[in-house]
Amino acid sequence: MADAERQVACRNRKARHDYHIEETIETGIALSGSEVKALRLGKANLTDAYAAVRKGQLWLLKAKIEPYEQANRANHLLDRERKLLAHRHEINRLEGKLRAKGLTLIPLAIYFKGSWAKVELGLARGKREYDKRHDIADRDSKRELQRITKRRAQGR
Repeated sequence: MADAERQVACRNRKARHDYHIEETIETGIALSGSEVKALRLGKANLTDAYAAVRKGQLWLLKAKIEPYEQANRANHLLDRERKLLAHRHEINRLEGKLRAKGLTLIPLAIYFKGSWAKVELGLARGKREYDKRHDIADRDSKRELQRITKRRAQGR
């Protein structure tokens, strides 16, 4: 989905570096009022976060949403477990795939689609160190190729 249609509150930048993303899923998220306001200010961190299926429900774990400064005593906890909203058949399908060796659910981004808060989850498999080095080498070679073609187009 294009970023023009959604207002991104936070991204997990390390996710695509540390994992092979095999599939992405969009889910809703159950939030309190102070969490929504803090997200709109971009005060969230997904670095160590992951999602898990527990008792047939999908949960977002270790996601940190900073407390909203203007909230009173009804402010939220920093890293509480948050329920993710998905259809039963999607949860059952994900649970079956998560049983496969080495797969996990990683949040890639939290964003607002209209007035609704959404989480983009990635069904991911961890990368080995040599995979990461290979990706870095590919990115560097593409960048160098773009520089060369740009110089040729300018006549240098």
